Amino acid sequence: MAATPRFHNDAVAAPDTGPAPGPAPTDRKHPVDETLPPLKMFTSGLQHVAAMYAGVVAPPMIVGPAVGLTAKETAFLMGASLFTAGIATLLQTLGFWRIGARLPFVNGVSFAGVTPMVAIGKDRGHDGIAVIFGAIIVASLLGFLLAPYFCKLVRFFPPVVTGTVITLIGVSLLPVAFNWSQGGNATAADHGSTTNITMAAVTLVIVLALRKLLRGFLQQISILLGLVIGTLIAIPVGITDFGALGDADPIGFPTPFHFGAPQFEIAAIVSMSIVMLVCMTESTADMLALGKIVDRPADERTIEGGLRADTLGSAISPLFNGFMCSAFAQNIGLVAMTKVRSRFVVAAGGGILIVLGLVPVAASVIALVPLPVLGGAGIVLFGSVAASGIQTLAAAALEKGENALIVAAAVGVGLVPIAAPEFYHAFPEDLLVVLDSGISTGCVVAIVLNLAFNHLGRKPDPEPSEQDGERPVAAPVGAH
Repeated sequence: MAATPRFHNDAVAAPDTGPAPGPAPTDRKHPVDETLPPLKMFTSGLQHVAAMYAGVVAPPMIVGPAVGLTAKETAFLMGASLFTAGIATLLQTLGFWRIGARLPFVNGVSFAGVTPMVAIGKDRGHDGIAVIFGAIIVASLLGFLLAPYFCKLVRFFPPVVTGTVITLIGVSLLPVAFNWSQGGNATAADHGSTTNITMAAVTLVIVLALRKLLRGFLQQISILLGLVIGTLIAIPVGITDFGALGDADPIGFPTPFHFGAPQFEIAAIVSMSIVMLVCMTESTADMLALGKIVDRPADERTIEGGLRADTLGSAISPLFNGFMCSAFAQNIGLVAMTKVRSRFVVAAGGGILIVLGLVPVAASVIALVPLPVLGGAGIVLFGSVAASGIQTLAAAALEKGENALIVAAAVGVGLVPIAAPEFYHAFPEDLLVVLDSGISTGCVVAIVLNLAFNHLGRKPDPEPSEQDGERPVAAPVGAH
């Protein structure tokens, strides 16, 4: 049977010198393109859903009340966000034509848009939601047209840049895990209580113990098992809320334009277009990070397809009452930790998200996982991303040229929103969309300094340069 064409190869093709003597080598599938047994596919996909569930439903939980929606309408937004996240994830993992990175890449509602969406729709009710949806549609379509040009920035992402950005992704996500570990709601009476933090610590220990003691498939789903065990322990502790399970409808479909036809306002469109550029920058960095982790480096075509999937998913999302979608970095940590690289596993997760969006009572079962339990597991997940970045920096020839200085400045600037959240409080709100994202600011600083120190004023080198942020490699040592 003829081999199925693939978009990426594990090694560089040799020059065509005619038929080779002897039997042809077996064209083995890359792990990214492998399918797994149904049960393993489902449980591994469910693990991805559990890791990103809180991140998907959090933005509608914030935006809904801010614009004046009722609790029931906010719950509708949450279901719609799950549904559209599933669609966007399928576009990324399976793809069609030149759409989709075809990597184990999870998409969901972007946190970058929360602040501007609240500013656009505050206290405007359904009209506010309609204006938000109109701005997202226009910004997403503009992003789709820009994708073929934006992807060419990949040449400015050598290891000194990608390692810095990957490290910042992991470090920037850790405060999210810490907040979950405290309870997730800073206004709640039990926020930061010893019970919440102890529960997070217990879950962390359980996950680490399972990773150490288990083998094979069970080791790969140790995060999911840790979440289940942690939730069971949390029931007698009294931090598991069953209220959502009782209030959920058995079936529910996100009716198209439930809140009315989209409305288009110039100021809102400009604001969300800035958010789209931020999302595209972060997605580019995430694709480069994931490509390193799964041993399939993301080239221009991969990034172009990934950005098109991001923007197309975001353009479709408002049709079903969802928000702007982008990459979920926390799931990159899950891929790094479990070593399950199949994109079809994540596609299964996308299918589960769609089902959760259509069956609210099923979504509420996932919601039973207390945030402190999720926070304990999140420390491992997000720390794994930072560790991957450090590993990439090990190949960035930091002892040569000014590469160490590039990393120092980019990490320093990228940590500002984390270490001093009010640092940019006096700046215009439109600039805060970029400045409040340590990933975006650190990425921009790393790119600019790499250009300044390693490109401008230099003559082209015939051999790979260590000053360009990468050690020269003599020869490949074999495929993984």
